[in-house]
Amino acid sequence: MMTVPCQAVHVDSPTEQRNPRTVDIDLMSTMGILSAINAEDRRVPDAVAAVLPQLARAVDYAVEALRGGGRVHYVGAGTSGRLATLDAAELVPTFNVPPDLFVAHHAGGEKALRQAVENAEDDDEAGAAELAAVVQPGDFVLGLAASGRTPFVLGALEASSGLGAHTGLVSANPRASKPAGVDVLIAVATGPEVLAGSTRMKAGTAQKLILTAFSTATMIKLGKTYSNLMVSMRATNAKLRGRTIRILQEATGLTMADCSDALTEAGGDLKTALVHLLSGSDVEHAAAALTANGGHVRKALDSLHLRAG
Repeated sequence: MMTVPCQAVHVDSPTEQRNPRTVDIDLMSTMGILSAINAEDRRVPDAVAAVLPQLARAVDYAVEALRGGGRVHYVGAGTSGRLATLDAAELVPTFNVPPDLFVAHHAGGEKALRQAVENAEDDDEAGAAELAAVVQPGDFVLGLAASGRTPFVLGALEASSGLGAHTGLVSANPRASKPAGVDVLIAVATGPEVLAGSTRMKAGTAQKLILTAFSTATMIKLGKTYSNLMVSMRATNAKLRGRTIRILQEATGLTMADCSDALTEAGGDLKTALVHLLSGSDVEHAAAALTANGGHVRKALDSLHLRAG
């Protein structure tokens, strides 16, 4: 039996409004439905482009936090929390970072990733308590709430700010004011959903684009790439070893045999093999240069070239 909430909250957000372009969607053919959804989806990238200055500030806060030994925390409920959890999980294999560098906090916990947990998103005290237990001064906390008002998220952001963390909020509600203590508000004007209130659609797509861009830009700024190549990954199986060799070939123009030998000599460390091949330095000096330059390939190469000169 479904429980009816004893209280109701009216959310003043464009995502809750009826979309005039889809009022007859239930009368459309299959192709008509899909075309209407696709037409709305194509509005999302432009809406995200409009908030890139704010997103850049969030990236800079994250880079500052991670360079200082802190962490990045995502906070969300429902679709927002699930997307945040996905992004955090994918950074570990993609960039070979510790699993606790980006931490996702989802209202209702792990169970809520697969099924709705009643009233979890309305508990601001739970959000505050969860972040207060783990946030350190200098961390960066990014909340995601399509409505811009989810209590669990706002409670978490307020508590984090009080502990000395920088905070940001991603929403699809430009009407919502910036909550107290939030350093950067990223309000994406995705407009009414294809189905009124179904924020897993355009609002969710915008959040996915923002999270992917945010975390990828942060990793690039931290030196986890060389050019547009993922050089921080480690070869933990045959498929990944093949990928690392291809990356080395792309970056150096050398043969598969040369790159395979270099990777073996570097103990499977792709960055060390790359700096070794590009600089002509031995593996030990390549590894030392990377350590001295925070893992940045270009900075390590510059330092080796200066030393050689």
